[in-house]
Amino acid sequence: MTKKKRDIPNIINDFGDRFRSLEEVKINLQSRPVPDETLMALLLEQSKRGQKGYDLTEAFFLWFDRVFGKNYIIQGPVRAGKDVMLDKVLDNWEAKTPADIFISRLDGTPLIVGFARYDSDRGGSQEDDRTGGNRDKATDILRYADTYKVALKVFYLNDGPGLLLGSMWNDYARLESYGTGKIMVCTLKMLDQRFTQDWLES
Repeated sequence: MTKKKRDIPNIINDFGDRFRSLEEVKINLQSRPVPDETLMALLLEQSKRGQKGYDLTEAFFLWFDRVFGKNYIIQGPVRAGKDVMLDKVLDNWEAKTPADIFISRLDGTPLIVGFARYDSDRGGSQEDDRTGGNRDKATDILRYADTYKVALKVFYLNDGPGLLLGSMWNDYARLESYGTGKIMVCTLKMLDQRFTQDWLES
């Protein structure tokens, strides 16, 4: 809730009466063991937030450059950085929609809009939000492709372990079926078999 600084005053206003006093917090902290392994683990986990996503996209960009780099253009943040905004790269796209991967031919013809999904630590409502959002984005992109007669497809790069959750696997399988060949969910290990030039150009 506190990711956006401008929201903090509203959070204090809405929930401030539930906050502990600083004195109480200090007393509680002083009663914890030294070294505090639990607190250390929580802080370390937070310090590495986003690292899996960076590793995932970097590995994909390196693979793509090696396999397809001479014939296609790929855009997006290799690690940290600004997402590709679809309204900047697609004619007549009005919404400010961020994407992690955007692939086009050398002449600029758009082919792939891609999203990196590191779902290995997700479940429950987070899982439902993620997979539901995936379908919404895909629907918008495929509708655009149909309207403007563009051979545009949707690609979801997944870290893999999240797919071991049966319900998530089923959700992604249904997403692919929904796309009738224009949506692909793929892990790094699947790339050589699935992410082919035939699919790129289909």
